[in-house]
Amino acid sequence: MTDKAQKPSTRLIAVTLDEASIGHSTPDIEHERATAIWDLVEDNAFFPCGDPGTGPYALHISLMDNRLVFDIKREAGEQVVQHHLSLTPFRKVVKDYFLVCESYYAAIRTASPSQIEAIDMGRRGLHNEGSELLRERLKDKVEVDFDTARRLFTLVCALHWKG
Repeated sequence: MTDKAQKPSTRLIAVTLDEASIGHSTPDIEHERATAIWDLVEDNAFFPCGDPGTGPYALHISLMDNRLVFDIKREAGEQVVQHHLSLTPFRKVVKDYFLVCESYYAAIRTASPSQIEAIDMGRRGLHNEGSELLRERLKDKVEVDFDTARRLFTLVCALHWKG
């Protein structure tokens, strides 16, 4: 990522998830989503490729016709670009990530600390894999650093959390 990504004009200042895409869920899941959005807005590097860099940007994430939609606007609401990404490449890593997360949450109640740590390492590894996949899918569309990709991948997963 270039030095440009460190400027206030090349970052996200707002992120929303489409309510119709996520449906109803438990208060715990809602809290997880809110935390993920807060973390992303607090620390990110985000720059739509080809844009003159007149951000900051607002991002609305939704699912439409089996596609992940990144709707990017300027702070004042002016449309910048909308990217549609196929969900197919994400299916396996998201499915595996959720399976490991279920194991992790079950292990917290009964497993030894070393077992929990091993499961958590697997969970983080899958999260990293999904983050790199997202960066690759956004290549030539939106520049993001690895930490921003991790936070965005968390939100991609949040669209699938049904509680």
